[in-house]
Amino acid sequence: MEIKVCGPGCASCEKTEKIVKAAVAAKGIEATILKITDFQEIAQMGIFSTPAVVIDGKVKSVGNIPKQSDVEKWIS
Repeated sequence: MEIKVCGPGCASCEKTEKIVKAAVAAKGIEATILKITDFQEIAQMGIFSTPAVVIDGKVKSVGNIPKQSDVEKWIS
């Protein structure tokens, strides 16, 4: 599983990354978590608001900080 946390590195993006890591740990799932900060790469995924979470190529969250429980559902 590949999870991308997209954003420039703002506080919201950092919090989102921590939530994603906590959800992966809670579920005991093996996942590669990538931090994407390049705006061109983010825009190519069709994302124009951050933070965003992309799991295996599917955009799951845009423009808000997801709840850990939501991330856990997405990765189950």
